[in-house]
Amino acid sequence: MPKPVEATNDFVVKFANVNGSGSASANELFARSILRMGVPIATRNIFPSNIQGLPTWYEVRVSGEGWVGRRGGVDLMLPMNPQTWDKDVASIDPGGYLFHDSSKPLPPSKFRPDINVIGVPLTEMANSRYQNPRDRQLLKNMIYVGALGALLDMEHGEMEKLVGEQYAGKERLIKPNLEALGLGRDYVREHLKNACGLKVRRSDKVGDRIFIDGNDAAALGAVYGGATVAAWYPITPSTSMAEAFGAHCKKLRIDPETKKNRFAIVQSEDELSAIGTVIGAGWNGARAFTATSGPGISLMQEFLGLAYFAEIPAVIFDIQRGGPSTGMPTRTQQSDLKICAYASHGDTKHVLLLPEDPGESFEFAAEAFDLAERLQTPIFVLLDLDIGMNDWLTKPFAWDDTRAYDRGKVMSAEELEAGKEFGRYLDIDGDGIAFRTLPGTHPSKGAYFTRGTSRNRYAKYSEEGADYVDNMQRLLRKFDTAKALVPHPVIKHAQHPTRYGVIYFGSTSAAMGEALVSLAGQGIHVDLMRLRAFPFADEVIEFVNAHDQVFVIEQNRDAQMRMLLVNEGAIDPARFISILHYDGTPITARFITTEIAARLKAFGKPARTKVVS
Repeated sequence: MPKPVEATNDFVVKFANVNGSGSASANELFARSILRMGVPIATRNIFPSNIQGLPTWYEVRVSGEGWVGRRGGVDLMLPMNPQTWDKDVASIDPGGYLFHDSSKPLPPSKFRPDINVIGVPLTEMANSRYQNPRDRQLLKNMIYVGALGALLDMEHGEMEKLVGEQYAGKERLIKPNLEALGLGRDYVREHLKNACGLKVRRSDKVGDRIFIDGNDAAALGAVYGGATVAAWYPITPSTSMAEAFGAHCKKLRIDPETKKNRFAIVQSEDELSAIGTVIGAGWNGARAFTATSGPGISLMQEFLGLAYFAEIPAVIFDIQRGGPSTGMPTRTQQSDLKICAYASHGDTKHVLLLPEDPGESFEFAAEAFDLAERLQTPIFVLLDLDIGMNDWLTKPFAWDDTRAYDRGKVMSAEELEAGKEFGRYLDIDGDGIAFRTLPGTHPSKGAYFTRGTSRNRYAKYSEEGADYVDNMQRLLRKFDTAKALVPHPVIKHAQHPTRYGVIYFGSTSAAMGEALVSLAGQGIHVDLMRLRAFPFADEVIEFVNAHDQVFVIEQNRDAQMRMLLVNEGAIDPARFISILHYDGTPITARFITTEIAARLKAFGKPARTKVVS
């Protein structure tokens, strides 16, 4: 029998429930109570795409060190769903704990000899105290939260405060929930003293960080970035971003004098209509966006080609999920890189922004609107379900009130009146970006016909080969200009010289930092580079060329980022080693550590370059 796991402020708790059982609010109350004690946490909600009845899991990473990614493994499991019992029990690390409802006896085959079993008669307690069947179910959840809090020595007062806050305005619910919380606490204190070696102790490691999901953060960033128009069609996991944008606008985009809305939100009949509305608004000079996911991007292809070729600003938030087709609507992936980078038929290349967390989701959302107008093109902000729908600890958002929006090259009425030459697709300074005019700028000058067909520099219809090539080459120059405008990669060098590098991006960042520490503990040293945008800055190619081999970590099957690196950087594919994770759950530090260590061992090569004195 392994020694029982003992840890303070460093363990993983996982709840296994049935979707629709009312467990979500109870589980979240448990997690937020730990935050109130000043201890950092990272939560992951894994839920089905149906409304009710299928399994759902909620994982809480308690990390005094402040790691915000999934570690991998489970130290304490609460399997409240009989259908997934065997799978849930199997996921517990040796020496870990199984906290279960002991109201009905279970055969020995349902347990493991290398884990510690803690039984609390939850159903029996709920049934004896409450008469209404729905109350029994809902309050049983609070009983197990109270019991769990007592097992972990959590401060019961913090849990009680959160109950009061959660049900503020619904006072009739406060008393029974507090009572249920106390029932669980009192049972553990009476019958299970010192039954668990996992403890939560008050700390001050949370600091000033906030707890927010990426969709909410991106929606707020869109408001601060000047967006006034949103057109969208409901699709998981992006719906909550559009809803959050509406909520933020009602606070921040109401005219203080007239009380009228200074924004427009359109729930379209489909994704094609949504992107069409966004493009029309962008052509008229509004800052506009849509929020969608992979299937929506598939539907938008023709209009995205129009916006690219006609050079109309637009921002598209793609909250990525498992594909293809309907795929896994409530699971996370990084599988829309190719379809976004080259969206539409013909030769197209689009700018992609790759935030790592809600903090960058806010920052990049605001920046996307500047880039869209500066470059006069669609800008994709690629979150994923892990960032978009899960709450993350992140630094407080910062905004410079003196910041001015970058509207790009917009020719004014005064410039037109003064006789300044205007050619809608005329590149006057070599950066590939032409001047545009907005509708109504001048009564007789600066007008042009916006078309999706080939034209010359002055927007006149032309199918002359020379005109077409001239335009397409200019679009390439503009894409090259974007390299200097998009967020540059973040590079971190190992403590020791190394021949190996790691490239990663997006939500993988949460687990990568912890994996780096684990690898260093094994004597494996690697340089890191986090990509934050496409097109790739020159530093990306330089980083690859400076290493014998580079691991590319991504959450998709086909190594899509590796494809982009090979295609756009003209890099020998043999330089890259793909580490792929695509089962729909967020990648873990253990997975990254194990995969890199195993590959290096198989190669028989040291990860550290010997320094010859």
